[in-house]
Amino acid sequence: MELIEIKPEKRFGKPVIKGTRITVSEVLNWLASGMSKSDILNDHIELNVEHINACLSFAANRELKMSFTA
Repeated sequence: MELIEIKPEKRFGKPVIKGTRITVSEVLNWLASGMSKSDILNDHIELNVEHINACLSFAANRELKMSFTA
């Protein structure tokens, strides 16, 4: 996940989009609340569609890993 990073000193170690303080969970919550990718991009000019897709991919991979450990 070259667009997502986890650093203990940044946002309490939550996964964030590199170069920002925007967390993966924030992006997922925006999408879940009904915002479109275009809405998010208009509100956060530092993001691009690849960032949003990276958040979705990160969440999907994490979910897949969790299903194997359960």
